[in-house]
Amino acid sequence: MRGVVIHAPKDLRIEAVAEQNIGPRDVRVRIAVGGICGSDLHYYNHGGTGAIRLREPMVLGHEIAGVVEQVGAEVSQVAVGTRVAVNPSRSCGQCARCQEGLHNHCLDMRFMGSAMRMPHVQGAFRETLVVPEAQAVPIADTLSLAEAAMCEPLAVCLHAVSRAGPLVGRRVLVTGCGPIGNLAIIAAKHAGATEVVATDVQDYTLAIARRAGADGTINAASEPEGMADLVARSGKFDVLLEATGNAAAIRAALDRVRPRGVVVQLGLGGDVSLPINTLVTREIEFRGSFRFHSEFDLAVDLLNRGRLDVTPLVSATLPFVDAREAFEMANDRSRAMKVHLTFA
Repeated sequence: MRGVVIHAPKDLRIEAVAEQNIGPRDVRVRIAVGGICGSDLHYYNHGGTGAIRLREPMVLGHEIAGVVEQVGAEVSQVAVGTRVAVNPSRSCGQCARCQEGLHNHCLDMRFMGSAMRMPHVQGAFRETLVVPEAQAVPIADTLSLAEAAMCEPLAVCLHAVSRAGPLVGRRVLVTGCGPIGNLAIIAAKHAGATEVVATDVQDYTLAIARRAGADGTINAASEPEGMADLVARSGKFDVLLEATGNAAAIRAALDRVRPRGVVVQLGLGGDVSLPINTLVTREIEFRGSFRFHSEFDLAVDLLNRGRLDVTPLVSATLPFVDAREAFEMANDRSRAMKVHLTFA
């Protein structure tokens, strides 16, 4: 079969990928749709991020959905023809972190399309994929496969919102309106936030933020005084969901958080300096948020029941053989949000 393989920065190839053997508790999924994630773009643009670097060719992709086309002898929860969202995260269940319930921090994690370990864990941008049955989560007949491919990034944001604590009645600031920022808006509104304000430097992304449910948006580039004016009128925010990873954006946003407010950091941007005096004197809680675990099934359930709408985020869909064009489009936040690849 064919897959989308990264060899080095900007060296993305469509090439043959070996078929995977199926075990008694595995299913083979015919991939239909895959979403290009920020981590895929890091591999494409830079060969990785931080200490995590490509050391061998790797199939990219982990936001995927498709149709089961083969099941192992002991599979009981799905059948051939079942439409599924695929959970790309497989924790070992045995290590100290898993035993503590911190499966997203598993010491032997296998996460699709990740160069964190060697050999790398190959990804899911391929025509078929074999996974354990538990990772193939059935979707409702009313849910499109394109929507199902959004379950993974939605799970990331549901986990981030859980890290923030109760949001009912809270005012929330979201900085950075890429796919994660926009899904954080959706998750925060679902969690009961009274008001969600979003900031970015692109009018295109802010327009999608409004469609995603933001009560207000501010272009930090063209409206440099906009946030200060808002805070002067309405006060500081209870919670900051930070999705840029940009040091300047983080420092500016911290000034908009009330004493004893909560900051949840989603965006990855390498080492940054923080205004420690601000964190200390205002007793601001700074919390990281990394991946997800049970939130994947929650994401599927919420979408299956029509409780959330992720369709405003899908801006383009291209065949996987045009992956290079799709990745370049996904790089441009002035014209694209979530770019999908199709494999059918």
